[in-house]
Amino acid sequence: MFMIDMFQKKTVMPTAETALPGRAEAIPTADTHFVNGRALDGPYPEGLEVAYFGMGCFWGAERLFWKIPGVHVTAVGYAGGITPNPTYHETTTGMTGHAEVVKVVFDPNAVAYGRLLKIFFEEHDPTQGMRQGNDIGTTYRSTLYTTTDEQQRQAEQALKMFQSELGKARHPARITTEVEPAPHFFYAEDYHQQYLAKNPAGYCGLRGTGVACPIG
Repeated sequence: MFMIDMFQKKTVMPTAETALPGRAEAIPTADTHFVNGRALDGPYPEGLEVAYFGMGCFWGAERLFWKIPGVHVTAVGYAGGITPNPTYHETTTGMTGHAEVVKVVFDPNAVAYGRLLKIFFEEHDPTQGMRQGNDIGTTYRSTLYTTTDEQQRQAEQALKMFQSELGKARHPARITTEVEPAPHFFYAEDYHQQYLAKNPAGYCGLRGTGVACPIG
């Protein structure tokens, strides 16, 4: 019974009354990107955009994006929840409401947002609800958090297009991805930043549906 209760708690979003209290101060994190040495929190060069992607465990997702030409810098953190300045261990309880997300700072003249959306939809399974593969809980849900009206429009359109492709491929499930204007982003701890560059043999839970997203 205890295991069932814990599972249910991790897959149900908390309320403002039940969420963990968090803290007033940000938790410490890295100043610069382990791979390219650029500042995680800026300032960024003029003309760059920011977008946020939640694809389950953020270790593998971040590695996908930092390798893309035109991406200036990436960072991992927590967004979409209630608890201020949460820690990793707090988010994994399911009692903060946050998803693990990747912050992607990119040059739209070098890489289109649509290209990032295509990678997002093809490299994980956006139909699994409060999980991604064996990773179970609200923190592993699929999210697209946008920072401009145009990003919001493109994200909504891409979701509809990919849902149509899933239907053509007779994939039985509906997309559960949250598509919303970006909430506050809290940087994750130092050791999570660019984790798979620091630990090349580390865990990466990404698994796509095998269906191509018809963008570009």
